[in-house]
Formats: sequence, C-alpha cells, structure tokens
Amino acid sequence: MEPITYTPIGIIHSTNKKPEGTPIQFSGAKNSPGEIEIFPEYIEGLADLDGFSHVILLYHFHLIEKPMLTVKPFMDDCEHGVFATRSPARPNPIGFSIVRITEIRGNLIFIEGVDIVDSTPLLDIKPYVPQFDAVTIEKTGWLENNAHKHTTTKDDGRFLK
Repeated sequence: MEPITYTPIGIIHSTNKKPEGTPIQFSGAKNSPGEIEIFPEYIEGLADLDGFSHVILLYHFHLIEKPMLTVKPFMDDCEHGVFATRSPARPNPIGFSIVRITEIRGNLIFIEGVDIVDSTPLLDIKPYVPQFDAVTIEKTGWLENNAHKHTTTKDDGRFLK
C-alpha cells in the first residue's frame, strides 16, 4: 500500500509547553485554555462552526519519534497492546480531543479543555454531536479499575523522543 500523507490545517497553541505535566485526557483539562490557529487556505472551512459548542480535534503527536506496539500506559503498571490504550506512541501518531469552543475570531478558535502540547499540528476538526458521538458501552477492558484516574493523571514524558 502506498504511504498516506496529511497536511496540517493549523496549529494548536496551549499552556502545556511540554508533555510532562500535561493532562492525559481532555476530561482532566476542563478549564485549560488554548487557541487554534487555522492556516489562511483553510479559513473558509470554518463557516458555520460557531453554531457548535464542542469539536473533535484530530492532531499529530509531533514529539513522538518511535512507535511502540506494547506500552505501559499512564494509568496502569502493566504493559498492554498499544491499540488497547490511548498512548501517543502509536504506528500512526494521531491524537484526538474533544474541546469546548469559547470564541471564533477570524482564523483563531479559542478553546477550553486542552490536553494537547503547545505547537501541535492540527489535522482536522469535526463537530461533536452527542446524538452521533455519545454511545452506551458494555466494557472498558483493563481501564475498568483505572478510569477514575483520568482527571488527575498527568503525562510524565515516558513516550518522548
């Protein structure tokens, strides 16, 4: 298969200047502010986005150099397959977060709930729609006994270059 390449549509700016200390999930970063700078050629795509309170951001984990197939995630002491975790050290280092829009001004989108490192390349924005995106689930695997840690656990830098 031919390689797939993506071109960033913007840059995510945040108060998280390095991975260490950054919340590991957007649910643990409720009041953390940020800003998305959309590149000029993509501004037209922001039309009607102001009608949504929340968006899904897809971005590139730009500080990850080496993908891993097994990882020790932040909320457990055991190794797990990377696809059973939200580790950034993935074969395709793509992250996602759900953030709240507080304002859109020109090519800038002001957001809250930012669990993203400053200067992260933004790949895409999708509106969050609870009727589409919120589902009832039956099981959460190894996280069943660890998910309660999501609001207090911070990145410790274990997946950096």
